[in-house]
Amino acid sequence: MRLPHVMLAVLVAAVWGFNFVVIKVGLRDFPPILFSGLRFLVAALPLVVLGWKGGPGVAWRYIIGIGVVLGVVKFSLLFIGMDIGMPAGLSSLVLQAQAFFTVLYAVLLLGETPTQRQMLGMAVAFSGIGLIAIEMPAGNSLAGLGLVVAAAAAWGVSNILMKLAKPTDMLRLILWVSVVPPLPLFALSLAVEGQERVMHALINLTWLGIGALLYISVLSTLLAFAIWSFLLKTYAAGLVAPFSLLVPVFGISSAGLVLGEPLSAAKLGGAALVLAGLILTVTQGVRGQSPLTASGPR
Repeated sequence: MRLPHVMLAVLVAAVWGFNFVVIKVGLRDFPPILFSGLRFLVAALPLVVLGWKGGPGVAWRYIIGIGVVLGVVKFSLLFIGMDIGMPAGLSSLVLQAQAFFTVLYAVLLLGETPTQRQMLGMAVAFSGIGLIAIEMPAGNSLAGLGLVVAAAAAWGVSNILMKLAKPTDMLRLILWVSVVPPLPLFALSLAVEGQERVMHALINLTWLGIGALLYISVLSTLLAFAIWSFLLKTYAAGLVAPFSLLVPVFGISSAGLVLGEPLSAAKLGGAALVLAGLILTVTQGVRGQSPLTASGPR
């Protein structure tokens, strides 16, 4: 890869890693489900305003399926998990378990055969998640960890749907997928979070909350995926995908610097195991496509 493109790939990883810090900040202003719905509403605005000739480019069943699984299920679970106590840095790491779930689903649903390297990577990574779980205090923080793992599992399902859809333009797909979640999420927010809490958040908007919303929808979703799509079109997927491994590195470091999130020795050990498992699972040379390649918005 050319150096400028390497720098772009690192920039995208940094934007996606810092995204978890921004989510944590935004959750101070917004209920989690409402925040997720607003994220996709803003992300879908370019498509609503400008339109896209030729439609989504894939079957509508995939647009709806990915929109529901990724936009409604995954992000609701992630945002609620972070809202009730899951730290931003660990969330950026644990969510990458989507790679392992994707491999597992590919085996069960598509008949793919995992390599010994992938099996070892999954075992190492889930042992790391187990070590992190032991260190999490009982109650909301532990429940938050469970919700983020469940979000990773949902993300894995959406990766399989993306693989079946075979999109030629990832940014185009993400724009169309972003149209699906807002209405279901807003309805879910009113039902679960209540009209009073929703209205309070909307009436008492702060510049920090607005900035967080714009970051996760415009920078993390639209701009970052525009760059990522360009890199995937320019280079083999196996060259680009491993840069996703930098996301939890940036996530954990920025959460420590900005939010002051501490990491015990056990959590650091668990994080190291998860990262090692990711490396074993997704870095298999330029010929294979990593499960992270087709990932949706973070």
